[in-house]
Amino acid sequence: MITSVLVANRGEIACRIFRTCGELGIRTVAVHSDPDANALHARVADTAVRLAGAAPADTYLRADLIVKAALASGADAVHPGYGFLSENADFARAVLDAGLVWIGPPPSAIEAMASKTRAKELMGLAPLGDVTPADLPVLVKAAAGGGGRGMRIVRRMEDLAAALESARAEAAGAFGDGEVFVEPYVEDGRHVEVQILADTHGTVWALGTRDCSLQRRHQKVIEEAPAPGLPDGLRAELHELAVRAARAVDYVGAGTVEFLVSGTEAHFLEMNTRLQVEHPVTEAVFGLDLVAEQIRIAEGSRLPDEPPRARGHAVEARLYAEDPARDWTPQTGTLHHFAVPSTVRLDTGYESGDDIGVHYDPMLAKVVAYAPTRAEAVRRLAGALEKATIHGPTTNRDLLLNSLRHKEFTTVRMDTGFYDRHLTELVGGPGEPYAPLAAALADAVGRSRFGGWRNLHSAPQTKRYAMAGEEHEVRYRHTRDGLEADGVRVIHVDPSAVVLEVDGVRRKFEVARYGDQVHVGSTALTALPRFPDPTAQLAPGSLLAPMPGTVVRVADGLTEGSAVEAGQPLLWLEAMKMEHRITAPHTGTLSELNAVVGQQVAVGSLLAVVRST
Repeated sequence: MITSVLVANRGEIACRIFRTCGELGIRTVAVHSDPDANALHARVADTAVRLAGAAPADTYLRADLIVKAALASGADAVHPGYGFLSENADFARAVLDAGLVWIGPPPSAIEAMASKTRAKELMGLAPLGDVTPADLPVLVKAAAGGGGRGMRIVRRMEDLAAALESARAEAAGAFGDGEVFVEPYVEDGRHVEVQILADTHGTVWALGTRDCSLQRRHQKVIEEAPAPGLPDGLRAELHELAVRAARAVDYVGAGTVEFLVSGTEAHFLEMNTRLQVEHPVTEAVFGLDLVAEQIRIAEGSRLPDEPPRARGHAVEARLYAEDPARDWTPQTGTLHHFAVPSTVRLDTGYESGDDIGVHYDPMLAKVVAYAPTRAEAVRRLAGALEKATIHGPTTNRDLLLNSLRHKEFTTVRMDTGFYDRHLTELVGGPGEPYAPLAAALADAVGRSRFGGWRNLHSAPQTKRYAMAGEEHEVRYRHTRDGLEADGVRVIHVDPSAVVLEVDGVRRKFEVARYGDQVHVGSTALTALPRFPDPTAQLAPGSLLAPMPGTVVRVADGLTEGSAVEAGQPLLWLEAMKMEHRITAPHTGTLSELNAVVGQQVAVGSLLAVVRST
């Protein structure tokens, strides 16, 4: 029997595995990099082992250090989670060679399916060789890893070489393997996958389907089980193909076989030889704990001949610290307050007060709702997200809400091009119109506690706030009876709550302030100074870092004085598992270049200046 498990991962998946281990009476061991020294997964584990350094290549991708940590901590088993080394056959062998239990598939199965090119060959398929204009559009794809890294859509032949180079560089940095391949890109398909669970005695379960079509940058955002609207014949075919793939490599443990579905035709994509991020929706509809099943299988237990029966529907949303309106830019900072209603399941690696750093994936949490029907599950999830308290950096919460309520999603007409078509209409809105007034009144009463109320009517006071990219000015007065705002009856004001009566309807606003950042309900505002800073001016054509990160590339031959064209890539930043391209805002001359490869930059740092010609 396994008594102690080291999780070779971080964040929410480590916390999620620790939760099951705790329920089974198994001791837990975390590993953590230096930036993660106070991370939630390091805090909740029974034991935590430091991996000195910050970059994944120096920490979570060091198989030797992780095996050493397992032995030093007294762990007798290792669970890889997902990402990092979870699909690395050499890591699995190192764990086994050290006399530890590997909670995952055999190294041979990982090896057979870890390369997407070899996996396709096993399924009787092959990637494209020499690409011709007739093959377009195509998808350049990393042979190793996942999570949307090392993937590029190419629609023009002249873009192919740059896409191959960029994908290779990103894949090598993320997975230590720069191999890429090219395959046809299916427009408007649905991403559907089948959960596999297999034991060491020859039993293989196909645990239904999941739809993961809503994706950004080839990374899933909303997932659900079962995949809705599939014909029975197609669903059966997907199950059969998934089981066939698992048996072809003598698979053991939890895995996922992924397909792109176009009409009634299924195209095999890959097999992920690990637990998936979206596994909770399958757990909900089958009433299983897949991590517990992984542990039992690793201990040699036998699965029943048939899986449990699926019931109901589950939907999962990935909550990210990112700004979808600004090219999905990752956000960093303090998560001041984080709470989600208990009506849904929350898998997270963060608590209120934690810092969101620059080194790793920006996912804050997975929020999962289950109900007897799809419509009820979607409504429950949207309601929980709407009521969640998320005070801190910008998140994709509005995008998730608007996606769940979009007609294409509710009527099951979504596909992988959903965000390409609808992003502009989904990225939030104007914000709560009375949020600036509520913020100003709460601030005013908070300040008045130190100065007392005025005995006479005062001149109107003004406050300025930035909300949803626009500036708002509000006016109010101090009176002997309290605070007064034109057109709105002020019922109650204190520093944390404001009640207004608008057209006879009372509305309550919860207010929280953290420096210049103010949250009124789910609306975020920034308090603006009364007078703008006259020194806060930049030269036209200045390019600022949109997030803190590392300069990973500068365009070949680019120097100060170089002529550049509008839209030309100048340099690349990497932050939180994403690569961001900085392009010339207009045609002109590069008059200033401050970025060098390997440089760490803060948000707002001046990277370059392009002088218009």
